[in-house]
Amino acid sequence: MSSRYNPQDAEARWRKAWADAGIYKAKSPSEAGDAPKAFVLEMFPYPSGRLHMGHVRNYAMGDVVARHRRAHGYNVLHPMGWDAFGLPAENAAIENNVHPATWTYKNIDAMRAQFEKLGLTLDWSREFATCDEDYYGEQQRLFLKLLKAGLAYRKASKVNWDPVDNTVLANEQVIDGKGWRTGAPVEQRELTQWFFKITHYADDLIEGIRTLENWPEKVRIMQENWIGRSEGALIAWPFAGEVPEEFGKGIEVYTTRPDTLYGASFIALAPDHPITRHFAESDPAVKAFADEAAKIGTSEEAIEKAPKLGIDLGIRVRHPFDPDWEIPVWSANFVLSTYGTGAVFGSPAGDQRDLDFARKYDLPVQPVVLPPDTREEDHEVTDTAYVGPGTIYNSDFLNGMKTDEAIGAAIARIESLGLGKGTVNYRLRDWGVSRQRYWGCPIPIIHCEDCGPVPVPDADLPVKLPEDVSFDKPGNPLAHHPDWKHVNCPQCGKAAVRETDTLDTFVDSSWYYARFASPTDPEERAYWLPVDQYVGGVEHAVLHLLYSRFFARALRDVGELNLPSGEPFAGLFTQGMVTHETYKTPDGKWIEPSQIEQRDGAWVTKASQEPVSVGAIEKMSKSKKNVVDPDAIIATYGADTARWFVLSDSPPERDVEWTQAGVEGAGRFVQRVWAIFDRLSANPADGAEITVTPLIKYSHRASAAVDKAIREFRFNAAIAACHDWVNTIKKAETDAAESDANIRESARRLAICLTPFMPHLAEECWSALGLDGFVSNAAWPESDASIMVEDTVTLPIQVNGKRRGEIEVEKTAAPADIEQLALASEEVKNFIAGKDIKKVIVVPGRIVNIVAA
Repeated sequence: MSSRYNPQDAEARWRKAWADAGIYKAKSPSEAGDAPKAFVLEMFPYPSGRLHMGHVRNYAMGDVVARHRRAHGYNVLHPMGWDAFGLPAENAAIENNVHPATWTYKNIDAMRAQFEKLGLTLDWSREFATCDEDYYGEQQRLFLKLLKAGLAYRKASKVNWDPVDNTVLANEQVIDGKGWRTGAPVEQRELTQWFFKITHYADDLIEGIRTLENWPEKVRIMQENWIGRSEGALIAWPFAGEVPEEFGKGIEVYTTRPDTLYGASFIALAPDHPITRHFAESDPAVKAFADEAAKIGTSEEAIEKAPKLGIDLGIRVRHPFDPDWEIPVWSANFVLSTYGTGAVFGSPAGDQRDLDFARKYDLPVQPVVLPPDTREEDHEVTDTAYVGPGTIYNSDFLNGMKTDEAIGAAIARIESLGLGKGTVNYRLRDWGVSRQRYWGCPIPIIHCEDCGPVPVPDADLPVKLPEDVSFDKPGNPLAHHPDWKHVNCPQCGKAAVRETDTLDTFVDSSWYYARFASPTDPEERAYWLPVDQYVGGVEHAVLHLLYSRFFARALRDVGELNLPSGEPFAGLFTQGMVTHETYKTPDGKWIEPSQIEQRDGAWVTKASQEPVSVGAIEKMSKSKKNVVDPDAIIATYGADTARWFVLSDSPPERDVEWTQAGVEGAGRFVQRVWAIFDRLSANPADGAEITVTPLIKYSHRASAAVDKAIREFRFNAAIAACHDWVNTIKKAETDAAESDANIRESARRLAICLTPFMPHLAEECWSALGLDGFVSNAAWPESDASIMVEDTVTLPIQVNGKRRGEIEVEKTAAPADIEQLALASEEVKNFIAGKDIKKVIVVPGRIVNIVAA
């Protein structure tokens, strides 16, 4: 009787064997010799304290790639670290009266133990956390190099301010105009902040993204749209009437659509535009409007969702093409001071936002772009603006031109009138990196009244966070620490204060790939970079990836990275999420899957047997309690089963639904695989030669198919091929024509191909075959093209249009021979017995059709 595979025993045993042998430690360039390198990296996790199944899927995908590259002879670097700074640790300190460092490192220990259970090919010798002093000390040194190069600077900027926490909030932390944690109405304030000059690389970032062919197209488009390069015109609209002298002679407006100037209906200024501010000082209505607009927050998304509101400032400007045409100047809450000049001209017929505003305040709407194949008398704009291309009309000298032609002609006229010029603008803004937080990397600057901002000398780095920190006051603990911030100026020696802001945690994750490559050695960094395969969620498609691309260019230009392209990630894959049904108790509370069971076909709570309602299938989240604990799955089924299931059910770029039935099916497959090797282990190899049989041919084709599917990130297809392979071996076990030697060879190849997905099981199977070493070190099986060639083909047989059977024939068989075999088929005989065969149509290599009456 065959034995059952025991994952709890085997997995722990093989993980210890791998660790003892150190097989996953990356080799140095000199040790690697001529072997190609492969840097495989998943976006490193935040140490929240527990892994979830999304982690399992993400890191299992990276592990498949790493193991596959190892099997093909690559020197693989597959490291792990922790994105450890950030607000959650600070909140935990406030709520649980524990130091953020204690909370963070305790979570790291817990998650590392969980990661180790997954059997990942991780090089733990390179592990670090971004809150380690040596990591953030190096980051401080890099900050100062960027400062010296002019890529870091300080300026006043508009920010989201939480008046309860007394801190800046990122746009993403403002929800419906309120702080995400306190619920307090957010204010817009001007603060002096530190910035990175990401706009310096705007064109380079666009050009670079177009070269990244191994990135998802949607991510490349998102990045290019975020940078938002646009060509247009900067136009001066002269004032009509008396205005304060400090306003100059007019209002500058940037537009990408100067072809629609004759449709102008209004000028709109940002609520914090200098002209709006001027009127707010003396007009309570303007001040009230500006104050209300400041509550929206600074994100484009928040502004876009808000109702379009404005106020007429009572001044007018002249149209640049017609001095007798006066246009009203408004302030509007949908205009951003950070884009262009903080002023726009509204052409409502060609812009939905302008149209909504014009309809609300009864402003003119003049169509100036005629859609293709439309007559002028038939084109009317009611509630929907026409934003497409067409022919210009109602526009004087531009009439009859196509939109592209009219844009150039309008710019030429503007320039000839001395009222503006063609120019390029970007949606991208410099990266504000100041955060009023304790648990972050201190910005290494000392502020002196005489000397101004002074860099901390290299010899005094790192600027360490104080351990004796208090969270009993609102705001940044570093700002009200009794002595940490008080120092002497490094230049003049007078009393000064440290910068109390810390760096945005996105900075920590913008260069960690270089740290993994080497803490200090530029040559080793040059060897490993760029990352060959990066894996992570599409939610990081813009900010993290854009910041990382900027940082790589900045470090290159200050001599820290030998990376000519400036691109840190050569390949990117964005995986789907793991989803699960949601459940609620009768009183409407969310309940975890582990707390319920099925009774008589219905879900009930285990504790009280109360009925449970089943809700939507959603991303696993702690808030809705539809999470599955990986430890519980590993304890019951083993890590390989969890890995197999999360990779098998759908293409990796799509979401996968976690189901108990699916996990149980994966567990049964593990036992089916083991049964093959268990039988072979009981029948030692007899030295018989391997012969080319259908099984051997199939095995060569199957290993090639798995290889191709992994290369193409079709892990579910590779797994499907392994399922078929196991079935084929099972069938061969009952085929007298297939020897044990052939079955053993097929199983050997299968074990290697299973390794990327189920490494513990694969090692146990390899051992059962009596083979030396680790299967994790085995080379990928080569597929012989001559062996893979099929000599036969299976042809379906139809009788009167319905499939009734199939036959296997030689590829070179003559049609007459195929016809005889088809008519003699046992499957077909029942359907043609007693009938007159009218016609037999043989389509070589395709099908046999029998017409009988």
